[in-house]
Amino acid sequence: MTFNVPENAKHIEGIKKKAGELGFHACGISAACRLDNEAERLGKWLSAGMHGSMKFMENNFEKRVDPRKLVEDAKTVISVLQNYLPARNQKDPGAPVLSKYAYGTDYHYVMKEKLGKLLLFMNDTIGEISGRAFVDSAPVLDRAWAARSGLGWIGKNSCLISGGGGSFFFIGELIVDIELPADDPGKEYCGSCRACIDSCPTGAIVEPGLVDVRSCISYLTIEYRDEFPDSIGSKLNNRVFGCDICQDVCPWNKGAKAHEEPLFEPEPDLLELAAAGWYEMDKPLYRRLFGKSAVKRAGYRLLRRNLDALIAAKS
Repeated sequence: MTFNVPENAKHIEGIKKKAGELGFHACGISAACRLDNEAERLGKWLSAGMHGSMKFMENNFEKRVDPRKLVEDAKTVISVLQNYLPARNQKDPGAPVLSKYAYGTDYHYVMKEKLGKLLLFMNDTIGEISGRAFVDSAPVLDRAWAARSGLGWIGKNSCLISGGGGSFFFIGELIVDIELPADDPGKEYCGSCRACIDSCPTGAIVEPGLVDVRSCISYLTIEYRDEFPDSIGSKLNNRVFGCDICQDVCPWNKGAKAHEEPLFEPEPDLLELAAAGWYEMDKPLYRRLFGKSAVKRAGYRLLRRNLDALIAAKS
């Protein structure tokens, strides 16, 4: 869509206001271009094999670093943040720990629907705009675009950190064919802090901003699909699906507020489930607790494998 960029500036306030009304914590704008610095870092990360068994990360390299090759006539990336920090956590301190992002309804669906509404709003108020919504489901460097859009910075644990709310956020994008004025990129405020690096129980954060997923608990409990070696259970730190350790210790999360998204509320029995209930979990209970959750994507077999590894570590 061909519009004069300065003229399009008048639409920014309306877009960001609508994003807030849809429940997004923040919205930022960046120009669609090739991410040269990120491309170099990604290439080195892949060459070192730090992506483990996630072979899909090797695919569509140029699309991953240049949205103009992913979306026809792309000119702008609109990034949004969606808070998922729960107000309550699991009650039994001895129960296998579930990552906070997986408590409620699968975020892919929740955010995709909201981004679709934002695109419809832009079409209604600006004119015919073509674009696509992305939520962690295509070759898009979400954190890089959010940082470029002024929504925060990429911390030493490789998570996006927002100075106004910490790091417990989902990231989504609209890549569109209208040119909009870009926001200033986010500045880095980690300083000399090493809390995330020092707290990672497996040493997966090999240097600031660089994670070797082969040692990462989130990768091992979600993306790694093979059977575990006998020794792996003790390395999971009682995590059954995902890991929040490097975020829990981050000083920027100390004052973070809980989300207000009803769809992210967990099934009533999930937070009450004691350790014994977790270890005895069968398929019917799994379906009841995680029928709408991102955990469903992993499947019962993988969750059962993780539980069995935790049981073996305790024996």
